Amino acid sequence: MSEDGLRQRIDPGTADDAGRLPRAEPLRRPRSPGELFRVFNRLALQGFGGVLPVAQRELVERERWLGQAEFLETLSLCQVLPGPNVVNMALMIGDRFFGWRGAAAAASGLLLAPLLIVLVLAAGYNQLSSVPAVAGALRGMGVVAAGLVIATAVKLAGSLRGSALGLAACGGVGALSFLAVGVQRWPLAGVVLGLGGAAVVFAWWRLRP
Repeated sequence: MSEDGLRQRIDPGTADDAGRLPRAEPLRRPRSPGELFRVFNRLALQGFGGVLPVAQRELVERERWLGQAEFLETLSLCQVLPGPNVVNMALMIGDRFFGWRGAAAAASGLLLAPLLIVLVLAAGYNQLSSVPAVAGALRGMGVVAAGLVIATAVKLAGSLRGSALGLAACGGVGALSFLAVGVQRWPLAGVVLGLGGAAVVFAWWRLRP
């Protein structure tokens, strides 16, 4: 890590439409555990209906702590670990920069404010859940959350150009996962172990000397 706090990484997601090689872009690092806390707290307060789209915007586009491909790789690992994806990501990013202090700061920033808000809302939910306007607002928020997740997936898709699987295999694994979980309702753990394991073996086969 250089003294000025900048890192040079190749971000495969920055390749242009003409297929030219991706360019190096400087990535920052947080100045302190306190900055980790503030950024993840800001992230959490924007995450109505889902934090993942906000995490991509804050960590990749705004703070530049991760490149697009690096964010996708970290998210992939977080999804196969127990626990909420974004909490796992906060712990991993915090630990990467400041060890256990960074992990504690990032996780606290992500969870503290939402915990207080949920406790307040839960106290009045029983009285408000039967109000038609409240029920409609909650259903509308579900649609917004789905749209945000789809938009984030489209943004991250460009990073797959540098994947060892290749675009065709990535698309096939994604389609099979959707059919297995979304249509056939197969258990998520089995799909992750089956398709995920097959994808890992195929990537290893393509990367072997």
